[in-house]
Amino acid sequence: MHFVDVKGILSAQNGMNLYRGCTHGCIYCDSRSKCYQILHDFEDIEVKQNAPQLLEQALRSKRKKCMIGTGSMCDPYMHCEEKLGLTRRCLELIDRYGFGLAIQTKSDRILRDLDLLKSINEKSKCVVQITLTTFDEDLCRIVEPNVCTTARRFEVLEILRDNGIPTVVWLSPILPFINDTKENLEGILDYCIRAKVKGIICFGMGMTLREGDREYYYEALEKHFPGLRQKYHQKYGYAYEIVSDNSQELMKIFYKRCRENGIMCKADEVFSYLHEFPENKGYEQMSLF
Repeated sequence: MHFVDVKGILSAQNGMNLYRGCTHGCIYCDSRSKCYQILHDFEDIEVKQNAPQLLEQALRSKRKKCMIGTGSMCDPYMHCEEKLGLTRRCLELIDRYGFGLAIQTKSDRILRDLDLLKSINEKSKCVVQITLTTFDEDLCRIVEPNVCTTARRFEVLEILRDNGIPTVVWLSPILPFINDTKENLEGILDYCIRAKVKGIICFGMGMTLREGDREYYYEALEKHFPGLRQKYHQKYGYAYEIVSDNSQELMKIFYKRCRENGIMCKADEVFSYLHEFPENKGYEQMSLF
């Protein structure tokens, strides 16, 4: 872990990443890709120590309230957050200045900040996004080794539901020959339905691989799934988009079950919802469910 001062914290789309790198160890992590120019060891977390000061300046200067996003590149609830509390300090500012929050994580550490999530949601709008990829618990521990499993994330979704906080699930990525099965998809969708999630983001049944990410993923295949690396090489080569052979069948199930249960499933619709800030303080909570 090392500390830096940065010049800015909010992107043009009002997103922020408080850390660079990750300790969750997910074998498919796109953030390892060289195009993001993380020049330090990926597990040596870069901490943007002046983020709260920059965020407060940015929020005070904005003429209009909006949704603030975090977690798209690096999880805001990695192990170091327990000690540093950087994410919590930023949530306190978002709450104090009356902005909305769209936050994405895989970790149950988010429950530490349930009080702030509720307060933000009462004043404006808070949406928590949770990634679910692998229903089987043993397989999940291989694919996403250093973070709570899918079953625990489902419990987090239920707790958020019971506290009136809307949720969105990222059903991505789906790994060919590993979790691209009907049983895996049905299990995750059952969790989503039971948790009454607002929407599910799914870009198809597959994954992407870029330089940096690809090498790490193939090494993990070699370690945990003997023979699968060669199968990937033969079928996909160095393609960027890796599509499951089961994609068509699985996407039919995905859309059907989402429609039957009133869950938003078109990516552009879900993203519009995540970015939409309620103009009126008393926006309709019931419409979220």
